[in-house]
Amino acid sequence: MIAYFWEREDAAAVASRLGGDVRRGRFHGEDDDEDHPWVLELQDVDRGALDQLLGEYGGWLEVEVDEEPPAPAPLPQEPKRFKR
Repeated sequence: MIAYFWEREDAAAVASRLGGDVRRGRFHGEDDDEDHPWVLELQDVDRGALDQLLGEYGGWLEVEVDEEPPAPAPLPQEPKRFKR
C-alpha cells in the first residue's frame, strides 16, 4: 500500500507508528523536486489506523485502477412511449 504526504515530517511520523519506507515520490510531468510528495510504502497495515493517521496528517492513498472496467448497463430493446 502506498500513502502520499506533502511534508516529510508527516510521512516520517506515520512511518514511526506503522512502519514502512519513506522516499520522495514523483508525479508524471513534474520537474521541480520541491513539488513532489513524500511516499510511504507500507506492508500489512491496519486500514482503520492508517485512515485515521491519513486524516490527521493530511495524507492520501494511491488510487488503484481496476484491471477491467465494469460492464455497461444493457440498452433498451424498444423505444419508450410517453403517450398512449
